[in-house]
Amino acid sequence: MTRRFGSTVLAALIVAGGLGAAGIATAEERVVPADMTEVRLSFAPIVKKVAPAVVNVYARKVVRQQRRMTPFLDDPFFRHFFGDRENGQPRTRMQRSLGSGVVISDDGIILTNNHVIRGAEEVRVAFNDKRQFDCDVILDDDKTDLAVLKIRDPKGEKFPSVAIGDSDGLEVGDIVLAIGNPFGVGQTVTQGIVSALARTRVGVSDYQFFIQTDAAINPGNSGGALIDMRGNLVGINTAIYSRSGGSNGIGFAIPSNMARLVAESARQGGDSVKRPWLGASLQQVTSDIAESLGLDRPEGVLVVGVISGGPAEAAGLKVGDLIVTVDGAVVDSPNSFGYRFVTKGISGTAKLGIVRAGREMVAEVALAPAPETVPRDERAIEGYSPFAGITVANLSPAVAEELDLKGLTEGVVIVAVDRRSPAASVGLLPGDVIVDVNGDRIGTTRQLEGIAESDPRTWRIVISRNGQLIRMAFRG
Repeated sequence: MTRRFGSTVLAALIVAGGLGAAGIATAEERVVPADMTEVRLSFAPIVKKVAPAVVNVYARKVVRQQRRMTPFLDDPFFRHFFGDRENGQPRTRMQRSLGSGVVISDDGIILTNNHVIRGAEEVRVAFNDKRQFDCDVILDDDKTDLAVLKIRDPKGEKFPSVAIGDSDGLEVGDIVLAIGNPFGVGQTVTQGIVSALARTRVGVSDYQFFIQTDAAINPGNSGGALIDMRGNLVGINTAIYSRSGGSNGIGFAIPSNMARLVAESARQGGDSVKRPWLGASLQQVTSDIAESLGLDRPEGVLVVGVISGGPAEAAGLKVGDLIVTVDGAVVDSPNSFGYRFVTKGISGTAKLGIVRAGREMVAEVALAPAPETVPRDERAIEGYSPFAGITVANLSPAVAEELDLKGLTEGVVIVAVDRRSPAASVGLLPGDVIVDVNGDRIGTTRQLEGIAESDPRTWRIVISRNGQLIRMAFRG
């Protein structure tokens, strides 16, 4: 059915399935409702169907803060009045976060944003009918900023749920509803349109491919539902663009097809999301690159590296190939390729449309996860070396994929740094790959642990960070 937006009333009438006696109006016309039936048309039936499945999410965690040492407590006079039991000792406070969530199955599986529940020691959800339940976090995924909750004791109840729709079917101009709990005022429904698709500069997750909407989204809406006119979930409301903290009409939602991938991983009992691995490095096609390739305009993504033994090599991809489609869907950036490829899931193959030396070709790539070719053998480095306070792992395609290390598949990588450690003070960061220590090439975590126990007069360290080699030197 043709969408026309001559007036708000017309939009509502079209959603309801017809224009009645008023007939089809052109964009220039303004039409008065013909009777009271048309005046009463609304989104209420969709809201009644979906709203019971949107919950408030309450998360609590204990935050420990180090008390500042004060010299006054060395004085017996001050200790007499103020005591000294807590001087320099950590104090705790309870930090609470508020968000929204969407029930996607009647056994109490709930989708929300990972940033709503990150680090929480207690998660509780409240339904619109005042029922409250404790939840377990069964999967949290930083890469997508999504988390899956499960109601801990459903007491045999079947919960209202929302079907996950196909976000790839959305078009700019489609009407959508946002449902959540903004500012903690209670469940709220706002209406708008899809303002844009495939937004890539939002910066809240590794997969930059967001639905933009002007339906009002505010703090507390995070994790709530973006609903289409069929009553299906098409997005998880996640972020807003705002200088004041309130809605300015620019909100972003994670597409439901990405949310489905995370939900299915949780349903299959996994504690992490399994994603297909291409085994190749990609680059954005700029105007200069497009000109060198003989293209009229920038399009597709350029293959700049192929990992030996990976799916891309097995499919015959080569450096210099231009990938323009994934199963027929056009891609024009590494972000759009990542979204299209990853949401295929771990099963079967994907057909990549490529251009090689001016010829169009198709490469069929297996949808398989990145392999862990060597045991990661995580080790916490202790002692007094510059490495004290880091946790390291052996690199493999699987570890590199988790840490988003492009083109690296072997070596030793830092996965965590204690912020109060010697390693933090010398500037080591998670994601750094330790290449060389005092002239010795580092190949395993066991080797690094042994070297860290030595006592040289000088430490000379080479690390790889964001594709650049950085050299450091410290006195032993």
